[in-house]
Amino acid sequence: MRHRKAGLKLGRTSSHREAMFRNMVTSLFKHERIKTTNAKAKELRAWADHLVTLAKRGDLHARRQALSIMREKGVVHKLFDEASERFGAVAGGYTRMVKLGRRPGDAASMSLVELIGAEKSRSAKSKKKEKKAKTEPTAEAAAEPVPSAGESANV
Repeated sequence: MRHRKAGLKLGRTSSHREAMFRNMVTSLFKHERIKTTNAKAKELRAWADHLVTLAKRGDLHARRQALSIMREKGVVHKLFDEASERFGAVAGGYTRMVKLGRRPGDAASMSLVELIGAEKSRSAKSKKKEKKAKTEPTAEAAAEPVPSAGESANV
């Protein structure tokens, strides 16, 4: 029986698995989204949630614990700087997993893992509204008479 045995083995040795997830979680926080298999994505969520929890704590010990997992100081500093404002109100579930279908080479089921929170990219609807507002003429421009084709603008 497998009671109270957390984590997936994924057919790798423990050192390989640990190194792989350290690299994956570092890439996730560096690029804010990565594409991987479903099994790895499910396990990656636990690693990412643990690191965001450390970052929300924000003290020196938590920073050192995060640095022991992610070895890139710049990524850890970025995470600790933006964690409280990005994930402050949320009490867990800091990642989103979007299933992408099958990989062409070996038909492995793929997923996109991305961070949630205050999204940097705005939704398409808000982008359309901003674009429409920029293209509409202002009240001042509408009040000015437009010269017809036969008239000169400098009359």
